[in-house]
Parts: sequence; C-alpha cells; structure tokens
Amino acid sequence: MNAEIRDMAVERLCRDLRLPGVLSDYRHGGADMSPGDDLRESLEAESASRREKRLRNLLKSARLPYARSLSDYDFLRLPSLPKDKLLSLADGGFVGRGENLVLLGSSGTGKTHIAIGLAACCVAAGCSVRFTTALTLAQELLLAQDEHRLPKVLKSSDRYDLVIVDERGYLGLGPGGAPLFQFFADRYERKSVCITTNLEFGRWPEVFGDATLTEALLDRLTHHAHIFVFKGESYRFAQRSTKELNA
Repeated sequence: MNAEIRDMAVERLCRDLRLPGVLSDYRHGGADMSPGDDLRESLEAESASRREKRLRNLLKSARLPYARSLSDYDFLRLPSLPKDKLLSLADGGFVGRGENLVLLGSSGTGKTHIAIGLAACCVAAGCSVRFTTALTLAQELLLAQDEHRLPKVLKSSDRYDLVIVDERGYLGLGPGGAPLFQFFADRYERKSVCITTNLEFGRWPEVFGDATLTEALLDRLTHHAHIFVFKGESYRFAQRSTKELNA
C-alpha cells in the first residue's frame, strides 16, 4: 500500500470511528517514532481532544450569563468572607457529595460572581452545571405543572450535578413557590444546588408565601450546606461613587 492510499485509509477510518485526536496526531506525527510510542501518542491526543470537547459542551450547557473567575474576586473588600474555605470548594468535591451552597448578602457584594466562578471550576472538574434565576426556574416549573409535565422535568434536571439558582430576592413567587419547593426537595441529598439571595432566612416566607413550606425548604437546603454571608458595600455602588468623585 503506497503512502497516499494509506493516508486516505487512515483518515476514513478515523472519521468512521470518530477519532479526531488520532487523526490530528497522525497528520503531524514524527516518522522516527516506534510503532508503540506512535500509538501511545495518538491515543493521548485522542483523550485530550475528547476532554476538550466535553469541556466545551459542559460550558455551553451551563448557560453562564458571563465569564467570571474566583481569582478575579476582590476578597479584600469583604474581610469577613472566609476565603480559604470558599476556595476549597473549587475542586468540585462538594458536588460529588450532594452538598449545597447558599450565598447570602446585600445586593452588589459579588454573590453571583462567586457562584459563576465556582460553576466554572466545577465544569473544569467534569461536573454538569446549569445556571438560572429563581423567577425563571419557578415559571418553568409552574408551566410544567400546568401541562402535567412536572415529574418529567424534575427527572430531566438530574442530568445537572449542580443547579445555580440566582437572585432569590424580594419578588414573591406566587403559585411558582410550590413547584420550586418540589424541585429543591427532589434534589435533596442527591444533587447539589447553589442559591444566591439578598434575604436572610427569616424573610423567605415573604417570597414563598407559606411559612410551613419555607421551613421545610430551609431544613433541606441547609442540612448539608456551605453557607457564606457577604457583608460589605456594594461593588457597583463603590464603583459609581469613585467615578463621580473623579468626574
């Protein structure tokens, strides 16, 4: 078999077997390598190619609203925030244990920044993540309930190891509170959630509209949870004040 026919056969086989890493390495491989070393290098290239593809797919599926990293967060602005404890979660181990995160504090203190940064770390560790807001999720679940699809939707959410529920704020959820409670209860001790909120726990009944339901929800969310309280001035307010002073 001459070299041209051999190369065409290798390319066809790599495409048929979906081995883009092997094909790329074959095209750029060295001629002075032993067959064993050449095969090892090709397989390593294929493994790296598949990892990169999975990472891209996980990032796309996460639907993060923008890019943020933990290294970009200014921990000096919130000295009471336990930096080392928070950074210890970056390996994604808490997700494997089905533990939750609650990021609680005033608006503008960087809760969403930290949530997205941790999400990116979890994706890098191979975890599947979804980012959403509390209101959006409640509306999706309420629609599914009205269309008798709620059990199916809850089951489909199991494909996410971590669901980030952002902006649990002052707006009441109305009838969406009950299916959202069911969502959290369904993931209890199985899958992780991360909630960012500007309301202390004592005020959660205001948005869920039912004190008994809220108590049961908090009991589940906080049972195996890492709770971080963000105490400090709003980043956005500080930046706006600085601009005004320099104007």
